[in-house]
Amino acid sequence: MHVLGELSIEEFLRDYWHKKPVLIRNAWADFEPLLSSQELAGLSLEQEIESRIVEEEGKDGPWSIRKGPFTEDDYLELPENKWTLLIQGVDQWIPEAADLLEYFRFIPGWRIDDLMISYATDGGSVGPHYDQYDVFLLQAEGQREWRTGQMCGEDTPFMKGPKIRILENFEESDRWVLNPGDMLYLPPALAHWGIARGECQTYSIGFRAPALTELAPLVFDDVMDNASDDQRYADPDLTQQSSTGLIDKAAAQRLRKLLTDAISDDERLQSIIGRLMTDPKYAEHVPEAVALEEDGRTLLAQSDNWKRAEFSRFAYSVHEDHCRFYAMGQEWLLPAGDQPLLSLLSDNRSYEAQVIISSIHSEDAEKMLKSLIEQHFIYDPEVEYGD
Repeated sequence: MHVLGELSIEEFLRDYWHKKPVLIRNAWADFEPLLSSQELAGLSLEQEIESRIVEEEGKDGPWSIRKGPFTEDDYLELPENKWTLLIQGVDQWIPEAADLLEYFRFIPGWRIDDLMISYATDGGSVGPHYDQYDVFLLQAEGQREWRTGQMCGEDTPFMKGPKIRILENFEESDRWVLNPGDMLYLPPALAHWGIARGECQTYSIGFRAPALTELAPLVFDDVMDNASDDQRYADPDLTQQSSTGLIDKAAAQRLRKLLTDAISDDERLQSIIGRLMTDPKYAEHVPEAVALEEDGRTLLAQSDNWKRAEFSRFAYSVHEDHCRFYAMGQEWLLPAGDQPLLSLLSDNRSYEAQVIISSIHSEDAEKMLKSLIEQHFIYDPEVEYGD
C-alpha cells in the first residue's frame, strides 16, 4: 500500500522531506485504530511502558505533565476534557503496530524511531511546540485540528513554568482538520499545535535523528581506537609571524585537516551509524539470550514462520569485498556474497525459512543467524526458546 496519496516517493523526498509540511488526505483509506481508548489506558498501567498524561489546566498549573505508570484512580481524577494520554513505543509491544511501520520504509528503516499513540479528550493538546525530528501524524480516530507555524531553533523562547516545552509565541501559518485516514507530514523544527475536536486518536510515526552529542563520543572512541602517535600536528607551510605568541587561522586549518583525516574513512563512519541507529530503544526490555545446541540451518528449518522481533532494528553496509550487518547495536563482518541475506533480513519483517537458508553464503552468516535466534532478534511466534 502507498501511503503518500497522489505523491510519488520521489516527489515527496524531493519537495517535502526535511523541508516543509504536506497534508495527505485519505492516505490510509478505511483506517481502523489498532487499540481502543480503554486498551491504551490499560497499557499506561504497565510499569515497562512509557506513558504520559498532559493536562492543559492541571493541578500543577497550565500544561502539566505526569509520567506513568498510572492507576485506574488516576483516570477517575482527570477532568472531562482537555487532557491527552501519550503512549510511546507502541510498536515494541503490539505486533500490528510494528507491521504498520513497514509502510514507511520508503525512508531508510534505520531512521524509523517508533510509533507513539496519542489519545485526547475534547480540546486535548500538548500545546504549541516543535520537535527535532521528522514525523508523520496519522489520524486514527475522531478529528484533530492541526496548526503549523514558524520554523524554530535554539533561540526560540518557551513559556516559563510548564515542565514541557510550550512555545512562548506561535505564529500560525496554516490550519487543517484531519479525519480518520488523513496524514500530515511535518519536518523538524516546525512549530505545530494539535487540538482534539472531540475524542480522538493520532498515531505519530517519528524518525531517529541522532544529535551531535550522541555521535561525538562514538566518533571519538573510533578515532582513539585507530589513531597512532605518528599522526601529529604538522606545519610544513609555516611562515614568519609578527608575534611569537599568536595562534593564527592557519594553525586552526592544520588542526582541522588532522581531525578531518582521522574521520575520513566512510566504512568506519557507516559502522558508527549502524551501531548507533540499531541500538535498542528500550534495552532493558530485550529478553535474555539463550544458548542453543543446533546450528543455524537446523534452527531455521524447524519453522517456516520467522519474524523480526518487534524491538529489533537491523541495517547493513556494503564495502568493496565484504559487508557489515548491524543488529541492536551489534556488528558482524561478513563476505560480500552474503549481501542478499542482509538485505532480506533488513528489508522485511517476515521470513520463509528456505528463503533465508538459500541466501546463506558463508559459515559466518550461519553463525550470525544462530546468534540472532538465540538473542530473540528473529523468532517464531509459536516457539518459546529457553523454557
